[in-house]
Amino acid sequence: MVQLSRRQLLATAAATAAVSLAGCDGGDGEADAGDLDGNKAGAMDGFKVGDQFRATEPLTFSIMMLSNPNYPFKANWSFLAELTKRTNVSFEATAVPGSDYNQKRSVVVSAGDAPMIIPKTYHPDEEAFIAGGAILPVSDYAHLMPHYSDKVKRWNLRANLDTFSQQDGKYYLLPGLHEKPWLDYSLAMRTDILEKHSLPVPATWDEVTTTLRALRKAYPDRYPFSDRWSTPPQPGANNLIGILGTAHGTHAGWAYNSTTWDGAAGKFVLSGAMDQYRQMLRYLATLVSEKLLDPESFTQTDDNARQKFAAGKSFVISTNAQTLVSENRKDIAKIPGATVAKIPVPIGPMGATVPSESLLENGIMISKKARESKNFVAMMQFIDWLWYSDAGLMFSKWGIEGDTYTGNVEDGSFKLDPRVKWGGLNPSAPKDLQVDYGFFNGVFAYGGSTKMLNSQFSEEEKAFQAEMNKRTTREVPPPHPLSPEEREQAALWESTLKDHVFQQTLRFALGQRPLSEWDAYVAELRTKNMDQYVDLVNKAYQRFQEKK
Repeated sequence: MVQLSRRQLLATAAATAAVSLAGCDGGDGEADAGDLDGNKAGAMDGFKVGDQFRATEPLTFSIMMLSNPNYPFKANWSFLAELTKRTNVSFEATAVPGSDYNQKRSVVVSAGDAPMIIPKTYHPDEEAFIAGGAILPVSDYAHLMPHYSDKVKRWNLRANLDTFSQQDGKYYLLPGLHEKPWLDYSLAMRTDILEKHSLPVPATWDEVTTTLRALRKAYPDRYPFSDRWSTPPQPGANNLIGILGTAHGTHAGWAYNSTTWDGAAGKFVLSGAMDQYRQMLRYLATLVSEKLLDPESFTQTDDNARQKFAAGKSFVISTNAQTLVSENRKDIAKIPGATVAKIPVPIGPMGATVPSESLLENGIMISKKARESKNFVAMMQFIDWLWYSDAGLMFSKWGIEGDTYTGNVEDGSFKLDPRVKWGGLNPSAPKDLQVDYGFFNGVFAYGGSTKMLNSQFSEEEKAFQAEMNKRTTREVPPPHPLSPEEREQAALWESTLKDHVFQQTLRFALGQRPLSEWDAYVAELRTKNMDQYVDLVNKAYQRFQEKK
């Protein structure tokens, strides 16, 4: 479940922006999407919120399917058969291994050979395909999607969608929608070791340091914290750096975004040059220098990190809800009395807050050729039902009532069938919801209400989420969409700057470069066009403000 990261964007005429956003905000105004009279074959008349979509004739839509190594695509999944039974729609699926997905997607979309439906796309990856006209401005067709529009309006997500807007006032990616921010990644700690040494679960990053110091003193022959989820050849980008960056009020690691909105100054700044970034590095460097954090944490494979944790050579490792159950607890099973828990994300200088970016998930691009199909309206209605209706989300996540589950999420009566396992639910069951049935597939099962989200959690994880939901959501950064020409130039500058930030992040963290050289590092960024890049972004922001 990776990738929490993610990137950016200017709008032109206010009238165009207002019209395109009316559709996504549940308004009655339709965007200028052209005449659709010839594209309604198979579509339902009067399709509205709460309706079960069912095409009026058998339809087949081509789709790009990420085949997850943990549950490889199978054409005979119950999910696919039942989907056809309910909707009268079948998929012509192009299954692609996860390791090749982004590259394959880029090739087929750029060549104009992409399937109609292109899911599992993280913003701003869609921007690479806009200038060539390979994908549709999906905001033009939001009026065809009542469930999507309803959730955008009820959950007050318009400002978040604004950040996807391009210079033409439109957006080109249909994201997964969350009712509330959702944070999943944190630290797993050996709670039996904490109890043995009378150490409380740390609530802040300063307390994490205190805890690690106590563990280092008790076990001087090992690093108490040895981490996973680095991503060579950019070892400056990992989960730990990402959540530390967020705690300090900047973007870093997995969550790196080249610019961060400085609300006090009213402008965007380069994330890797912020004083908050320097503070984050100082924290990391302290952990490494005091031998509290294994220096291999930034470069080692996940297997190496897990082996150290399993052998009791470390007591802290990055985790998420699924990994805690499927890996961390299994890894320490042979250590007598060993227990592990995911702690609430430690609080840093930004206080008890969470970023607004987690309200939107990865999403769907629609290929241009889909607009020419006589079944285009039916396809948009189908997408709306499967990805955005409560019934569609319940189906794609949990399957078939009476077969894979009973009850419902709204009244809390939901229960996964005891013969079926998923994550930490029914771990000894003979059937796997993803592997054997194809439900809870990451291509489809994203977003939804907080109750829907909580349905997948153990009581332990519900308590974690309840704690996180007490925190204040930070302001949504303002839109700053670039023109195609600006985007091309910005991409060149951004790539060079990002590489340097990641390289030096690792050097600073490992103590290979002292933080006394911070000013010299910032000067190096300036020689790599930092000021020109940031000026370009801020001019785009200002243009957007002037034309709202």
